[in-house]
Amino acid sequence: MVDTSSTPKDGENTWLWLIKIISGLTLIIILFIHLYVNHLLAPEGLLDFNGVIAYFQNPIVPIMEGTFLVFVVVHSLLGLRAIILDLNPSRKAMVVWNSLLTVFGLSAIVYGIWLLTSIVAQG
Repeated sequence: MVDTSSTPKDGENTWLWLIKIISGLTLIIILFIHLYVNHLLAPEGLLDFNGVIAYFQNPIVPIMEGTFLVFVVVHSLLGLRAIILDLNPSRKAMVVWNSLLTVFGLSAIVYGIWLLTSIVAQG
């Protein structure tokens, strides 16, 4: 039996597979930074709205959180796409799924970035 866990699936091109792998590894790093900064380094653990607003005035924080958002959305939707590929959908169904996942992902990222900029603007 051949181990295929380190190769792209049928219907998944090499670039999408590579993006999924890289985003997963990057997420692990960003997650630890996110948890450390938000819960251990931030004064009093960011327990109230004013603390969060003040914290987001540091220009590195919105960049880190925005990057975290993009990588989470991309990685999770590529993972969902891989699960859908396991179900062997028709080519037409896969075109529909790709379109839906792309629209949903872009919408989530745009909304998240809008929300992030709104929080930064509060300060």
